[in-house]
Formats: sequence, structure tokens, C-alpha cells
Amino acid sequence: MSSQTSGSEPQSSPVPPQVQRVALYAVASGLTPLIPVPFLDEYALRRVRERMVRSILREHSFSAPDRTVTVLAGLHPREGSHLQQYASKAALFSLRFTWRKAYTRLATALWVKDCVDMASLSLHHGYLLQHALDRGDLDARTLSTEDAPRRVHSAIDAACKELDARPVNQALRRLFAGSRLLLTELSRALEQWTGAPRTPLEDEDQEVASLAERLAAAMWEERGYFQSLESLYAKHLGARRAH
Repeated sequence: MSSQTSGSEPQSSPVPPQVQRVALYAVASGLTPLIPVPFLDEYALRRVRERMVRSILREHSFSAPDRTVTVLAGLHPREGSHLQQYASKAALFSLRFTWRKAYTRLATALWVKDCVDMASLSLHHGYLLQHALDRGDLDARTLSTEDAPRRVHSAIDAACKELDARPVNQALRRLFAGSRLLLTELSRALEQWTGAPRTPLEDEDQEVASLAERLAAAMWEERGYFQSLESLYAKHLGARRAH
């Protein structure tokens, strides 16, 4: 947020490194649906989320067993079974030869939504995991077990489900819909899909960093939203400790 001072322009406070870090992993998560192969895209998403958890733990001078990392990363498959996902993608690709323009619009809209959903999920969970560590809800001892991490993850998940994520999702949608990287990859997948994993573009790292920087700035302008998220997390964690 910016503050107005007499005789000067509004000054924006710098975006904290922890917000930038979560934004980077959120963008990486948001790009995993561009892998047009069920199972592989889910695997890529899981790997990104686990790297995010390990990175956040390292920043707090913690480590955790692989199983605990998996718990904190969460298992959030897209809606429908893998078979349904595969059938849906196969149906979309078969339609392209019959209704090319309509197909392109539909497939692009669905893919952008999937990118937004995956980015939003990692953004919210990563932010609240950092908050949980800052509060002391997890430490070296409790991270060596699964009970406390499960309670924390459950509270994070409940808080995210309770709060209306539209303010953040709208920002993500604008970001991804205007991304040259995403539009290029969508075009390539729609025109040349062979069922093989995607090959990263030459300047992909720079584009991802740019998207993450813009996302972090947008997050920092929504601090009130994230404060509400923190309050909901505390409420749900307290309820779970009481039982």
C-alpha cells in the first residue's frame, strides 16, 4: 500500500522477499497445466510445490523428512480423475479439426483457468506456510513428525476454502492472459500437440521472473486480503488444537 505525505508523492513500501519467493513458485505452478499430458502435469505440479515447501523451510533454518514435505505440499489433483482429465484433453484436441476457431477459444479459456487455479493454490498455501512458521506453529521438533504438519496444512486448506479468492485470482488471470510465454505455449500445444512433454522456451526463466515480480507487487497491494487469510488460518488451527 502507499502512504501520502505532505508535499510529496505517495511512496510504496518494498515488496518483502518472502512475498517474492512465494510469487515465483506460484507462477511456476501456474505453468504446469501447459504440459498437455495428464499424469505428467500433475507430477510437475507436485514437484514445484515440494520445492516451494523446502525453500520456505530453509529460509527459516529448518528441514523436514520427505514425508512431512509431502504433507505440507498437499495433494490437490485437478477436478475429476486422471482418466476424465485425459478424456477431456483428447476430446478438445479432436475438436480442433472440426471447429478450429471455436476450439481455440474454448481450449485457451480452459487452459488459462487451469493455470490460474494452480497458481492461486500454491500462492495461498505458500503464503500461509510462511505465516505458520513465523508464528512458531512448526519447529524443528514438530517437523520431524506428521501430526503438527497435518494440522497446519489442514488449517491452511480450510482458510483458503473459506476466503473468496476472486481478488487474487483476477490479478492472476490478467497476468497469465497477457503473458507472451503462456500464449506462445498454448498456441504451440493447440497447433502441434504430439502428446510429448513441453520443451522450455529459450528465455523462459526471464519471463517467469518477470511474471513473478508483477505478481508479488499485486499481492503487496492486497495486504488486507492476506491479513484476512491469516486470521482465518489462526481460527482454524485453534479449532484443530482444541480437539
